[in-house]
Amino acid sequence: MKQSELYLLRPRTWSHLVSRHPATLLVLALVAPLLATPAVASKPETVPDWVRTAAAQTLPTYSAETNAVVLLDETTYTVAPDGQATEHYRRVIKILRPQGRDQAVVAVPYDKATKILSLHVWSIGPDGHQFTLKDNEIADYGYPGQGNFFEDNKIKVANAPGSDPGGIVAYEYEQRIRPMLTEKTWFFQDEIPHLNQSFTLELPPGYTAGTVWAHHPLVPVADLENQRSRWDLKDTPGINLDRVMMHPSERALAGRMTVHYAGPGLPSPTQGTWQSIGLWYQQLSQDRLASTPEIAAKAQELAAAQPDFYSKSEAIAEFVQKQIRYFVIEMGIGGYQPHFASDIFHNRYGDCKDKATLLSAMLSSVGIHSALMMVDHRRGVIDPDAPSIVGDHMIAAIEIPSGYNSPRLRSVVTAKTGRRYLIFDPTWEQTPFGQLEHGLQGSYGILMEGEQSQVIQLPVLPPDLNTIRRTASFQLQPDGSLQGSVTEKRFGDVSERRRTIFTTGDAKQQAEFLDHALEDDFTSFKITSLKVENAAALNQDLTTTYHLDADHFGKSIGSLLMVRPRVLGSEYLLPGREARSIPVDLKQTMQATDDYTIQLPAGYTVDELPDPIKLDLGFAAYESTTQIKDNLLHYSRTYTVRAVTLPADKFPDLQKLAGVIAADEQNHAVLKKQ
Repeated sequence: MKQSELYLLRPRTWSHLVSRHPATLLVLALVAPLLATPAVASKPETVPDWVRTAAAQTLPTYSAETNAVVLLDETTYTVAPDGQATEHYRRVIKILRPQGRDQAVVAVPYDKATKILSLHVWSIGPDGHQFTLKDNEIADYGYPGQGNFFEDNKIKVANAPGSDPGGIVAYEYEQRIRPMLTEKTWFFQDEIPHLNQSFTLELPPGYTAGTVWAHHPLVPVADLENQRSRWDLKDTPGINLDRVMMHPSERALAGRMTVHYAGPGLPSPTQGTWQSIGLWYQQLSQDRLASTPEIAAKAQELAAAQPDFYSKSEAIAEFVQKQIRYFVIEMGIGGYQPHFASDIFHNRYGDCKDKATLLSAMLSSVGIHSALMMVDHRRGVIDPDAPSIVGDHMIAAIEIPSGYNSPRLRSVVTAKTGRRYLIFDPTWEQTPFGQLEHGLQGSYGILMEGEQSQVIQLPVLPPDLNTIRRTASFQLQPDGSLQGSVTEKRFGDVSERRRTIFTTGDAKQQAEFLDHALEDDFTSFKITSLKVENAAALNQDLTTTYHLDADHFGKSIGSLLMVRPRVLGSEYLLPGREARSIPVDLKQTMQATDDYTIQLPAGYTVDELPDPIKLDLGFAAYESTTQIKDNLLHYSRTYTVRAVTLPADKFPDLQKLAGVIAADEQNHAVLKKQ
């Protein structure tokens, strides 16, 4: 996580928590001994009636791949007159398959401001034995600093026994909620199905509330009187993405409801609008954005020799991107509030919101305005129709001067005010200034501009800003061996992994990486004369050149020699074969071109060539040709992806594209010895 989401999470089982807060993986090793610790059997009457009632339900028919089912999921959220909130939560789960055993590990996160008032865990084994965990069987684990972050968040973790298929796991807790802002998000859908769910809101006199729904139709509210409201759901399906290729994030598909409430004396009510969220965040961040003489001096030093807006912004942005180390320190509200720009500059480290804050302070020192923008690194999570602070990352929106234009301005949005902003993420170390990493393209961000705050869609960049260009000349020998020189140029996100390897890896790691990249195309090969240029220059092509010797490339069959015109480099797609109902995530727009020439061995002529291919499906296009001239076999192709997501009804077209690419990559030319 680049920004803490613990406030937003409803604690559930271990697998549920890990899926939504990846930092939890860092304490998994510590929890392992706990998972093997058996609990003490209790008397049958110690398991509450509501657990036994839930366990006695008749289940619908679920698919054979369903690991577990939530029988009961109840949340009661109570707001006191002073704005303090308390959450009471109950959950009962039935394990259906051995793979569902991780649902028996209960994990409830908390910190100094979100005290757990009580936590009880019970289970019923498949044989009917009932268990209650004692207090000393519920352990506390924290995040004691792991090299790239420090948080004061902790987790109470318990392993319920009897978690074999047929077993029941239940728990109940009451927790004081951090009153950072007046909203509460109910995440009611995850990877396993839910049979019965409810969310109850209890407000004091004089309070009002409204809801917004994301990825789910609005559910009618039941008025329980006395400022109490309840929403009920039944038979919520699980989102099983285990065998779904090229899928969006689970959080981008899962239904949720956000309650916004307001009352007498409450500070910063969010009121269910993006503007109110921006105003709330302005109060947290505005004093943190201030420049200092030291910050101003550095910014002016970087910008002094630069001729225009773009060059000045680029010089400062690259300083923050490369010289301010990514390091998370989050305590309490620090999950949302940035540190002071002066501290970030002095310490030379910070998390995403810190880096965006320092960038804003430095730009302001040279007369360039910028704003913070809250996003989520998983495309589709932020819903433009459901205002909330459900996001996990912060980037920068740099205002472009009126009338200024440049072809280098690529990731640009226009706000309702008519102002244009260049969107840039100073945390993403391998994305050139002026562009935006592929995971954010096409998603939404909250432009934090006080009264003018709004949700805004981020651009999808054209394919020619994310390119792979391979060219090569080879000589084919009569025994099928191949020798030649290869040049590969990459620009944009498709160069990210290689830039990292060639700037931070040693010679052995670099050689192993290149060997791995080619091992699917050749059975036996050797690379020599490797040269890499512009690995650290993000706004220039990463250029790799080398000499290749490959044995047994051509396959002899009597007087015939079979060769693959597409010598190297694969664009093979794996969309899967089953019909689907969820969108397709194509990951990124891009364009790959290959241009290969093979000099045929003396005494051979072409007997058969692959047919040309030309397919344009709108969201993507693919074409290739294989020709012969003057004893030279020439292969060229262009593969273009123009979209980042596809609706489910376009999945057959994607399968067609995948089939065409796979067939072309395996096509052979047939040479005949005269």
